[in-house]
Amino acid sequence: MTTAIRFSRPGDVGVRQGSEVCVTGWVTIDQARIDQFARATGDFQWIHVDVERAKASPAGGTIAHGFLTLSLLGQFYEGYLPDALPFCDVGINYGLNRVRFTHPVPVDSRVRGRFVLLKAEDLEGGLQLTFSVTVEIEGCEKPACVAESVVRRYFRAPSDPARPAPPQPPGRHVP
Repeated sequence: MTTAIRFSRPGDVGVRQGSEVCVTGWVTIDQARIDQFARATGDFQWIHVDVERAKASPAGGTIAHGFLTLSLLGQFYEGYLPDALPFCDVGINYGLNRVRFTHPVPVDSRVRGRFVLLKAEDLEGGLQLTFSVTVEIEGCEKPACVAESVVRRYFRAPSDPARPAPPQPPGRHVP
């Protein structure tokens, strides 16, 4: 279940700078997801895809690609920002200021994102938001990834009626 802050107006966003604004629900990183990511990226390093060989590794099994873990930010953002910023219509990833992969994610682990709003800036037609995102591994003291991520969200055009919200995954809650 995602718990998150919802904003009524663009001017409300900056008030939450320095605050945690979202904790996502847990996502399972199974071998099928790891293999699919390997196919999509061409990264077939054995520690990710060779289940038998990885059993003898220090990890004791396969681990998720660091970039697979980082790529979950897109899923986390889309599970949060459309509801949090109902006055916005579209968003883009603008970049990353800093990324560290601080702990491997073993196969079949569950991870979630924790978002702290560092900065909210006005830009023409929208907002630029900088978040500190910590990707936690269930039951592990060290996070899998810590990233400073910058996204842009653009306001709905005044003449466009609000589109109905897309279907939400089960267990999602945005107050």
